[in-house]
Amino acid sequence: MVNLNNIGERAKAVESEMCKLTSAKKNKALLAIAQGLLDDEREILNANNMDIVKAKEKQMPEGLVDRLLLNHARIDGMAEGLRQVASLDDPVGEVLGMKSRPNGLMIGQKRVPLGVIGIIYESRPNVTADAFGLCFKTGNVVILKGGSDAINSNKAIVASIRKRLKSLYLPEDAIQIIEDTSRETTLDFMKMNRYVNVLIPRGGSGLIRTVVENSTIPVIETGTGNCHIYIDEFADLDMAVRIVINAKTQRIGVCNACESLVVHESIEKDFLYKLKDALDSAKKKVELRGDDKACNAMSMNKASDEDWGKEYLDYILSVKTVSNIDEAILHINKYNTKHSESIITKDYDNAQRFLNEIDAAAVYVNASTRFTDGFEFGFGAEIGISTQKLHARGPMGLMALTTTKYIIYGNGQTRE
Repeated sequence: MVNLNNIGERAKAVESEMCKLTSAKKNKALLAIAQGLLDDEREILNANNMDIVKAKEKQMPEGLVDRLLLNHARIDGMAEGLRQVASLDDPVGEVLGMKSRPNGLMIGQKRVPLGVIGIIYESRPNVTADAFGLCFKTGNVVILKGGSDAINSNKAIVASIRKRLKSLYLPEDAIQIIEDTSRETTLDFMKMNRYVNVLIPRGGSGLIRTVVENSTIPVIETGTGNCHIYIDEFADLDMAVRIVINAKTQRIGVCNACESLVVHESIEKDFLYKLKDALDSAKKKVELRGDDKACNAMSMNKASDEDWGKEYLDYILSVKTVSNIDEAILHINKYNTKHSESIITKDYDNAQRFLNEIDAAAVYVNASTRFTDGFEFGFGAEIGISTQKLHARGPMGLMALTTTKYIIYGNGQTRE
């Protein structure tokens, strides 16, 4: 049985040391750890292969196996993410203005680490490196609780990171992993508010709901992705087809993949046949599930009410027909998960209405939802995509892992 109190105490023990690290030391360590992941590629891939074999034995869906899979390109991407984080400005210590009060006090705010961050996540081992890099750069300690499907991969990545920290005489316990993957241990971890300052769940709706409902630690909620693309009556249909294929099929097991199409009735038939031809040419077998009008425009399976709110993580798209942009916005805001939404249009007014009225962390005009990503936004990596509105929203980079404290300069003032 894992001793969570011991893990929490070790994390707290190095918290003050992490706060003191200079940007130069942090950047040097991140670059060394990035190279270390590449040097340890064989060990990491061997561990990942153990997880992949088990996943296939369990007949895990293709999209989830893809989330779990590591290869040279993905390990190289993890290393590049750490290098990018090292190249970014360190927000810790930034002073956010100083104002003089009538009594002569100078009052300002300064960015500081959150402290100890707990992350509960599912079958995406790249999160292990991304989470460490962002937490380390911001002077935070991180405790990771990955899922059972990726446990061997996660342990190998953490071992590589800790080995480099030790070689640089930096606190190895800046990163710890809870190796017990049982539900009981996960629930106990959610009660560690004595040690952990904030808890971030990253995974499916079931995991996120469990954390929100059971945690005594403040939670930053990252969301699932029922992402829509609205094909407006003024859309460039060729552009729309390219964007939809990219958003749906580039990687099906990610939260920023398109799961739902909303199509204006005046161009629906032309668009759907163009989309089908392009999918056939690209040898992408995507099942369409439509409402009555969509089924009349082109033969497809009938959608159920459940389809409108479904994150498939599979080669499936729902198709909703609308007669105007008002209906499109209403449908999307009703069924979306506040993640990423896109409109394809040449009409400026419709684009602006979509940007202003859609309630989501990221809203696009004429672009794929697949760009909602810390790497693509220039953050180097991300801790997750926050779909809530307090503290952080959207891809969570370095700024989202800091808080502020007031700093006050005086020259002897006392309050009467």
